[in-house]
Amino acid sequence: MARKRRTMFAAALPVAIPLILAAVAIQPAPSAAPHTTAMSLLPLRYADLSPQAPAQLPEHSVVLTVEEDDTLDAVLQAGGLSRRDSALLTNEFARSIDVRRLRPGNLLRFHMAGPDSIDAVQLRLAGWGSLDAERQTDGTFAVTPHPAKQMTMIAAVSAEIDSSLYESLTAAGEQPQLVQQLVDVFQWDIDFFSLQKGDSFSLVVEKKFAGTDLYGYGPILAARFTHDGETYEAFRHELPDGRAGYYARNATPLRKQFLKAPLKFTRITSHFSNRRFHPVLHYFRPHHGVDYGAPVGTPVMTTADGVVMESGHDRGEGNFIRIRHTSRIETMYLHLSRFAKGIKRGTKVAQGQVIGYVGMTGLATGPHLDYRVNDGGAWLDPLKLRSITPDPLHGAALQEFRGNVARLTPRLATEPNQLAQASAPKRRALF
Repeated sequence: MARKRRTMFAAALPVAIPLILAAVAIQPAPSAAPHTTAMSLLPLRYADLSPQAPAQLPEHSVVLTVEEDDTLDAVLQAGGLSRRDSALLTNEFARSIDVRRLRPGNLLRFHMAGPDSIDAVQLRLAGWGSLDAERQTDGTFAVTPHPAKQMTMIAAVSAEIDSSLYESLTAAGEQPQLVQQLVDVFQWDIDFFSLQKGDSFSLVVEKKFAGTDLYGYGPILAARFTHDGETYEAFRHELPDGRAGYYARNATPLRKQFLKAPLKFTRITSHFSNRRFHPVLHYFRPHHGVDYGAPVGTPVMTTADGVVMESGHDRGEGNFIRIRHTSRIETMYLHLSRFAKGIKRGTKVAQGQVIGYVGMTGLATGPHLDYRVNDGGAWLDPLKLRSITPDPLHGAALQEFRGNVARLTPRLATEPNQLAQASAPKRRALF
């Protein structure tokens, strides 16, 4: 069964054939009574029935949208090009763009010179511009690229959360990429699995445009997030060596020794407990970690810089990784489906680095990550772990930072201008 493709047609309509009626002459008939009339028709010329010249016909064109998993070759053939012409045009387009990475929603317009003849193709790429291809007398296509003007602007974005962070930002006209950037800024202080209706945020960010198309973002320059009645602020500062980070208004780094969670886009399914009923063994025993439910294959990050002490398999824990962060503190990641490339004993890892992927190996009833923290032999509740904050800015860096704070703060004061309304029934705000 052929896959349905969304198409829009702007086709030529049949030519209307005009019939020119002769003028009607109304004159009194000599032999008729005063109120009697007669009509006379001029002869109809066959030339009046001829169709309009081809140049007068409206354009006949077909517009196709690129769908998920489409290839350029497939769309070109669906638009009416032969396999040979499609291959030739794909090669020509490849001189200007990466034809393997077309995004859903891009458009192709096919212009028809006749019922079975395409003389021009236009490829419209959101965030890039367009490519115009015209057929030559030898049957090949000449392609002219029209890249859109690139520009960057600094803009303020603000919203109040009604359902989720994702819906709030997309309702404000922003792309999903900005969701992740905002999470990365506050990941050490805010638990994004417990957002609530009424939480709000504002941020200042670089937006990248190609023509009028928003195609990406630069870094967030400043952000403010109010969650559960508490407000957090972040200001970006770049150090002389090129490294950049986010700092609170008092110039202390937001980056902590430990991340709040080792996964993104997930949920807590079981908390730390000294007496929990085990779902597989069916008896009570301590659960010295936090279970994060997530689909198999979800990336797992190390929550702090450290060294891999062990990566292997255990009957109960499944595939696991143990990482040492200080002389006392270690973290463990259990029930993994597999390890990330290069993860083995002695490997140095950085905070936020992907070390493995969620699975359900060992004694597990479903896909999840069991995350544990050990301090000198004592198990700690990861959700209550107190992080160590690095040193604040000082000297010339501090003076420069204060200038940026003064410049960006007024833009953060904007009231939320978008309220994300959920079309679905209200639910607890998740990520």
